[in-house]
Amino acid sequence: MKSQLVHIYNDIISLGNLFLAWQEFIIGKKKKEDVQIFARNLMDNIVELHHSLVNKTYQHGGYESFYVTDPKRRHIHKASVRDRLLHHAVYRILYPFFDRTFIVDSYSCRNEKGVHAGINRFRTLAGQVSKNHTRTCWVLKCDIQKFFASIDQKILLSILKEHIPDKDIVRLLENIIDSFHTEFKPDVGLPLGNLTSQLFANVYMNRFDQWVKHKLKVKHYARYADDFIFLSHDKGSLESIISQAQEFLQTNLKLSLHPNKLFLSSVGSGVDFLGWVNFSDHRILRATTRRRMLARIKVHPTKETLQSYLGLLGHGNTKKNTDDLLGEYWLWQ
Repeated sequence: MKSQLVHIYNDIISLGNLFLAWQEFIIGKKKKEDVQIFARNLMDNIVELHHSLVNKTYQHGGYESFYVTDPKRRHIHKASVRDRLLHHAVYRILYPFFDRTFIVDSYSCRNEKGVHAGINRFRTLAGQVSKNHTRTCWVLKCDIQKFFASIDQKILLSILKEHIPDKDIVRLLENIIDSFHTEFKPDVGLPLGNLTSQLFANVYMNRFDQWVKHKLKVKHYARYADDFIFLSHDKGSLESIISQAQEFLQTNLKLSLHPNKLFLSSVGSGVDFLGWVNFSDHRILRATTRRRMLARIKVHPTKETLQSYLGLLGHGNTKKNTDDLLGEYWLWQ
């Protein structure tokens, strides 16, 4: 039997949880105009939201749509402050439960995980497969095509229902999920701007993770969002995974592997994963990441931006990149 969430609807919609969610939500957003407007009548706004949830009259609103480029162009959908506050309230209750159901080697949007943990884990896995670099380690790297825009909402809800017995919570989640649709495709897609989308994406892909670990029985595997890697000393075994993975994803999750982002190479040749090109004994910054870093320090030559990038560069062999970054900082400051 699937593990079951013990929390009930009132745990999510209680005033206590809503106020705690507000404290988390406003971190880094206090200067945003829409947040300031909501905060002017904070008590009234939170109580009104609470009453609509108690009376079950709450209806998720629409989205503000815009594009960002970092590094590739992404379509962002931003909900109202009221709705985003609810997302945080939902996340506070659901994340700890679902996080326990995820595999260890899932690294996106999880506490004490993240990009750097994923990169370090890659190095550990490569060392295990290569027996400390005494034999060739092959890596199959895959990517989901249009991941967030392709998530099937009905399948997602069916997965959530397997773990959540409280029908009122399910109804609330359906309200949030159903508030968004991709163009020309009803019941498909999650908005990139929602905090809940990060959790739902991991819940969705956890079905694939579990299949990889328990059906394919792949020991050396890691995933970050829609990027995932398989490692083995046997190149042929990795080649056979491609068709199996494609079939599972299409049949069970209605997802497809990106045909132009499928790579099979040895660690000795360099494996591009999570912004770094990883080799047996070192890693270097991806060229596109370097260009984006230098372009941003030119536009925002602040100490905060500099320290952020110096922290990033501290995770690899980057003396030249560090020198270039410092040069750009002092020039444009």
